[in-house]
Amino acid sequence: MSKPRSSFLSALGTLFQIFKALVDEVLAAGGNDEDVRRIQTDSNLREQIVGLIMRKEAAVEKQTAAWVVLYKRYFGLEVDLSGIKIPECKPGFNRLIVVAKGLTMNQVYDVCAKRFPCWRFTDDLDRAVNQNDRDPENGTYAIWVRDRQEADEELKNLSADQLKEQGVLGITLLERLLYELKYFNETGKHLDQANWTLCAGSCYSDGYVPSTLWVGGEFKVIYDHPVYCIDYL
Repeated sequence: MSKPRSSFLSALGTLFQIFKALVDEVLAAGGNDEDVRRIQTDSNLREQIVGLIMRKEAAVEKQTAAWVVLYKRYFGLEVDLSGIKIPECKPGFNRLIVVAKGLTMNQVYDVCAKRFPCWRFTDDLDRAVNQNDRDPENGTYAIWVRDRQEADEELKNLSADQLKEQGVLGITLLERLLYELKYFNETGKHLDQANWTLCAGSCYSDGYVPSTLWVGGEFKVIYDHPVYCIDYL
C-alpha cells in the first residue's frame, strides 16, 4: 500500500521549482544572489514581476477570445477554449494560432477563397498534404509564431531538410492558412508579399513541401522540393 502524499510537501516542491526557475534566469542574465534577494527586499520589483505575469495572461485571453469570434464568424463553429493548453511562449513569439478540433485545410482555404483571390496547385489539399507535424483531429491546440507580415528572416535560405536536421519545428500548412485568414481579418492585408513561407511542418505524399505567398494579387499555395532553398523562402 502506497504512503499518502502531503499536500504541504507538494506545495513546497512547486514553490522550490518556481524559485529555482527565477534564480536560473537571473544567473543566465549575468546576475547573482544579491539580485535574487531583491525579490524579497524591493517591493517595486515585485510589482513589476506581477505586472508582467498579469499582462501576459491578459494578452493570451485577448487572443483566445479573438479566435472564438473568428471561428464563429467564418466557420459557424462554437469553439470553447476555456480548457485549451497554451504552450510556453518563447521570446519573439507572441502571435497565437489556435487550430480547432476537426478543422481541415480545404475548409480554411475555401473560407479564404470567398474573401480574396486564391490559387492552389490541387483541388484537395487534405488528400495531397497528408503528413503534418500537428493535427487537430484529436483536439483543439495552439502554437506561438512570430507576429510579423513576412516570413521569418532568421530562417531564410534554409531548406525543409536543413530545418529538420537542425530540429526546427516549422509551421504546418493548416496553421499558415489560418494565419492568413486571421491577418486579413485584422488588417485587410496579406502575409508574405515579398517572401514565401515554407510550411516545413507539412509534407505532400510525394515528399514535396508546401509553401505560401501573396503574388500577382493572389494568395497561392504551391510546393517545393525538400532540398530547395533560397533567400526569400
